[in-house]
Amino acid sequence: MKYAVLIGDGMADYPLGELDGRTPLEVAITPNMDGVARLGQLGLARMIPPGFAPGSDVAILSILGYDPALYYAGRAPMEAARLGIELGEGLVAFRCNLITVEGGRIADYSGGHIGDSEAAELVGFLDQHLGGEDARFYAGVSYRHICVMKGSNLTRVSCVPPHDVIGQPVRANLPRGEGAEQVVGLMERSYRLLCDHDVNRCRIERGERPANMIWLWGQGQAASLPPFEQRFGVGGGVISAVDLVKGIAGLSGLHAIDVPGGTGYYDTDYEAKAEHAIRCLEEDDFVLVHVEAPDEASHNGELDQKLRAIESFDSLVVGAVRRWLSRQPAYRLLVLPDHATPIQLRSHTNDPVPFAWCGEGVEADDAVAFTEQGATESELQFNDGYKLMEDFIGRRQ
Repeated sequence: MKYAVLIGDGMADYPLGELDGRTPLEVAITPNMDGVARLGQLGLARMIPPGFAPGSDVAILSILGYDPALYYAGRAPMEAARLGIELGEGLVAFRCNLITVEGGRIADYSGGHIGDSEAAELVGFLDQHLGGEDARFYAGVSYRHICVMKGSNLTRVSCVPPHDVIGQPVRANLPRGEGAEQVVGLMERSYRLLCDHDVNRCRIERGERPANMIWLWGQGQAASLPPFEQRFGVGGGVISAVDLVKGIAGLSGLHAIDVPGGTGYYDTDYEAKAEHAIRCLEEDDFVLVHVEAPDEASHNGELDQKLRAIESFDSLVVGAVRRWLSRQPAYRLLVLPDHATPIQLRSHTNDPVPFAWCGEGVEADDAVAFTEQGATESELQFNDGYKLMEDFIGRRQ
């Protein structure tokens, strides 16, 4: 039996006036996701439990079958695990975005989607000037990095993700609560250091946004997960351009598969992701593929890019994997977003998301398309989204 889980990050949305009251999933041409729904079943699953902030950290845990109430330790520790950062006693990892500040406001949560090499230079510069016994900086991918700080009380600092406050004043959204002074101090000092850095001067000359400040959030202490294979009886790999997802994979004992050309943005190599997924399934029994592009388009408020990303995901990832699976003796295929990211909000929500699955042991229902409305009307509902994986793998004839 081969199992494939394909995630279009943030695909789920709300009806939009510019789409005549339809959602991007209803408008996008998605014959493969629609085909999974018609061949199998369409349902609705709540991946963000009550009380949790909506994000891929919580949602991916749920999709992989881990109850966030038991296993969630913060976003940053999972990304730190991917980077091989050991969090000893009293150390707290923060997600460290490189952002753009203009006129005292958060203009861009991604520093103009800065590239890896420029970002690494800036992060190294910050570690040289701000790092020390109480704080260290570690370069990740693009705008996504890690800052490790000393002080277990820092887990109680109230932080907001920068993509939730685009266009809002910096000062009104800085971290608050016990220990916040230490965190805010680093953020404010980073602005003074980065504004005049040569990397940012060159970016401005090229007409690109500068990565002129860090934003710290998503903190937590060391994370651990019971092995996925021990829980579900199958092993395999995870494909994503995002360190968060790779970190969760590593913590769960699944292989984090690096794909050349996987960028986590609009220009990601969809075909290469599908090819590596198929190679994984040729050797193992389980693969999860995560595509970030629809979510990035939502955060940027770019509807055309979201439609294009959904269609590329459907055609180049779902289509390719589905064709390969159809030639295997036995398989199950699951397609879904991790969470909703409505264009009009440019942020995540905790709405339940549609999912479709097909394959051995899955009897077809009357679904005709992969849409939010169709899933809402389905009798197949998972209020505890983390139970979806158990049912997906446990469906046997």
